[in-house]
Amino acid sequence: MSKLIFDPEIYCTTAETRELDGNAPLTLAGAGLWAGVLSRGACLLDGSARPGQSGDILLGASPLTLTPQSDCHLVAVRLTGLCADAYLLSMGPTRWADGAACPGAAELIAQLHGGGNAALAYGLLCALGKADETARPLPPLVAEAVAAIRQNYMALYGVEELSEQLGVTKSHLVRAFKQEIGVPPGKYMTNVRIEAVKALLLSDEYNLEMIAGMTGFSGANYLCRVFKREVGVSPAAWRAAAAPLPAVPKLPPRSAEMFV
Repeated sequence: MSKLIFDPEIYCTTAETRELDGNAPLTLAGAGLWAGVLSRGACLLDGSARPGQSGDILLGASPLTLTPQSDCHLVAVRLTGLCADAYLLSMGPTRWADGAACPGAAELIAQLHGGGNAALAYGLLCALGKADETARPLPPLVAEAVAAIRQNYMALYGVEELSEQLGVTKSHLVRAFKQEIGVPPGKYMTNVRIEAVKALLLSDEYNLEMIAGMTGFSGANYLCRVFKREVGVSPAAWRAAAAPLPAVPKLPPRSAEMFV
């Protein structure tokens, strides 16, 4: 019987997972979008202009041939469904993407590799959308600020600490950043944190206090206030809305029916 149109797996699901651990080459096949995270070593990817380094995100359609240049570890998932198909149509060439450009993607790939659901798969697609953007060149100061925020958003205290790390005054950083990005660095940092919060909310493994600690918020209460201000709903409401629809229970076969 065909699936109902609201079945979340129609839109995005994990069809397969693979792992590379060591020096042996690996070929990824099958329809859909392959997304992986390289957590150790350097690895060549056929069709990519540069080798992948630790922290990079793999993006592409099969067949993908990976050839380690050193001892490597990579986990990859193959996403299928209408949303994955649409992503492939708009995606550029097979490549390694900077993992810092899509906070939360590596965590979602790891969760899906261990067994996830359609909501996590869709969340990964949303996170990968940031990696697929072609960023215009930024002035060195702003580029350094963006990289610092994306790589260390969970530990940065605020714009004051960021400006000290970059060796400029807070006012100069805010002015240069807003001119190029369109929002001040504090707002950009909040957006990156909220994006990471959403990725973690897709899993029931973390409560709000844990998520707050993992994303740079001082506590669950503060996280809830900021999240509702920025998103319009509470984290609990967003998590409930993003959860996959419950499966419709199947009726027992007629031979198993009981009559009174």
